[in-house]
Amino acid sequence: MSKPADQDFDPLEPETFDSPYAVYADLRARCPVAHSRAWGGFWALMTYDDVREAAGDAARFITSVQNVVPKVAFTGRRPPLHLDPPEHTPYRAALNPLFNAQRMAAMEAPTRRIAIDLLEPLLARGAGDICADFSSHLPIRVFAHWMNIADDQAKVLSDVGRDYNIAVQANIDDVVKAASLKLYDMAKAVVEDRRSQPLDPAVDAASALLAARYLGEPLPEAMIIGTIRQVLVVGIIAPTVMIGSIAVHLSRDQALQAQLRADPSLIPAAVEEFLRLYTPYRGFARTAVEDVVIGGRAIPSGEPIALVYASANRDERKFENADRFVLNRPNIGEHLAFGRGAHNCPGASLARLQLRIALEELLARTASFDLNGEIRPTRFPEIGALSAPLSFTLPRESR
Repeated sequence: MSKPADQDFDPLEPETFDSPYAVYADLRARCPVAHSRAWGGFWALMTYDDVREAAGDAARFITSVQNVVPKVAFTGRRPPLHLDPPEHTPYRAALNPLFNAQRMAAMEAPTRRIAIDLLEPLLARGAGDICADFSSHLPIRVFAHWMNIADDQAKVLSDVGRDYNIAVQANIDDVVKAASLKLYDMAKAVVEDRRSQPLDPAVDAASALLAARYLGEPLPEAMIIGTIRQVLVVGIIAPTVMIGSIAVHLSRDQALQAQLRADPSLIPAAVEEFLRLYTPYRGFARTAVEDVVIGGRAIPSGEPIALVYASANRDERKFENADRFVLNRPNIGEHLAFGRGAHNCPGASLARLQLRIALEELLARTASFDLNGEIRPTRFPEIGALSAPLSFTLPRESR
């Protein structure tokens, strides 16, 4: 059993879009349970098996102490991610039905309309940053529709959410704090409005939470507001980064881009492989409730442990040719892009819907697209493209 290293890797080292994956491959080979001094010190699980086991064991590895590395929660507890079972369960039970197949079918048309509205000005210019101009707005507007937020409030949410999104990815703490407080105010306003004018809990998150009961009692209002605040942003950051990373990959692989454009039926399978290859999270965290030994490393209770999903999903022992895009990979259904266990992503179906539609519309409305500038990567806790300038060639009939 080895003792904690002073520093096995430094997540604050300068990165490119591609460089973290080489670092993680090296760590999987020589130090799969790694330690870093950054942000007060944390452990990082790099292999598929270790990440899968910790994510699936909510009794020993909890989220209520720290749910992300680096810690970015400055304002209150926000269910369900900041709670552990069984306390988190009524919040998940209220939200889960809102992501069912019927609700997602109803979200298809508005999501497509939003995607088209955002793409049109980029395509008209012939160039644009797919992250700044498209993917940083798409999930916010889609979530606003899913939450039945009025158009004027949706515009405010789009502006504040984008500020929060970019600040989190760029580690600008003062902007994160300011935007988070604004999001709390918006969440409070949504809950107050639903309390006075409730909607059908089957189609509205705030109304579902207000109608929920735990041990026969209503959920605490402060926790409902915290949940809405969490929902407002939990599905914003990942799609922003994912769409940027997909655009980078397809710009580098024009043959795959042409294949998917020629046969859109391949896009859902491509989305799954992109989710594995460019999993946008590397900093979701757990805290062990007791001293544990993982991979021969002794981790004391109370110390933060990052579940590096982006490394786990490129583990060569799990996925053959793990650094390559393989369409219809046989075991693709076992990727961990949406986590596992009690805290697996409840909005996975909405995320898949957005990624599919974004890719469908981007491919259908272009003859090709290519990188047109420097890729700027995000930092911990996400991984992927924060900025990806593209140039677009339109179909002949669109010119």
